[in-house]
Amino acid sequence: MSNGPGIPRLGFDYIFPNPRYAMREGLLAYGGDLNPDRVLMAYRKGIFPWYNEGDPILWWSPDPRLLLYPNDFKISRSLRKKLRQKRFSVKLDRNFTSVMRHCAKMPRRGQAGSWILPEVIESYSALHQRGFAHSVEVYDEDEKLVGGLYGISTGRAFFGESMFTLVPDASKIALAHMVELARIWNFDFIDCQIPSDHLIRLGAVRVERDRFLDELEQTQTSLGMHGEWREHEYLLSEMEW
Repeated sequence: MSNGPGIPRLGFDYIFPNPRYAMREGLLAYGGDLNPDRVLMAYRKGIFPWYNEGDPILWWSPDPRLLLYPNDFKISRSLRKKLRQKRFSVKLDRNFTSVMRHCAKMPRRGQAGSWILPEVIESYSALHQRGFAHSVEVYDEDEKLVGGLYGISTGRAFFGESMFTLVPDASKIALAHMVELARIWNFDFIDCQIPSDHLIRLGAVRVERDRFLDELEQTQTSLGMHGEWREHEYLLSEMEW
C-alpha cells in the first residue's frame, strides 16, 4: 500500500486504510482485487467496492452513511395491502446470481452502465457459496422472478447492495421481508450505503461515519446468520402484515 500523497493503492495483502480518515465523499483506496476474502474483510470494516468498467477498483466508506434500522421501516398502506394479498411468493437464496444479473440490467438515473460487472458477480457469488452473501427473491404466480435484492451479511448486520423490480413494488416487497428477517434475527441495521430519497422515504436515516463504524464494530462481535438462508424460508410464511 502506498504511503505517498493522494489515495492509497492496495497491495497483495488485505489491509485497508482506516476508513475514519477517508475523504468525506468516501473514497478510501484503489486497486487490489475482488478476492472474496478481501471483499468480506472490507465489509467488516465498513468499506465496499464501487467502480465503473475500465477503472481501477475503488474502495469506499462514505460520510454520512445511510442506515435502515429495522424498527424504523415505513410500510405504506398500498404496500401493506399487497403484502397481505400474498399474490407474490418470496424465497431466499434460490437464485442469487440471477438476482445480481437482474440488478446489473436495471437502468439507473444518471448512470450509463452498471458497477455490477462480471467480476463483481463472480466474487459475490463465491461469497454466497460460503454463506455470506444472500438474496431475497420475489416470484409471481407463474414462478417467474420479478424482483429482489442481494447483499452481504456478517455479524448482526446486512449490507444491501442492490435491488431490482420488473413489476410495481416487487423490490419493496423484498425489502419488507428483509427488514422483518432483520427484526427476527436481532440485526442492528441494514446498511444502504449511499443516501437516496427513495430509501429515506422508507425510513432510512443518514448517520455520521464515525457513529456507523462504532455501531459496525459492535455488530461484528456476533456470529450473525452465516450459512444458507434457504433453510429459514419458513419464517417468511409466518410474517404478519
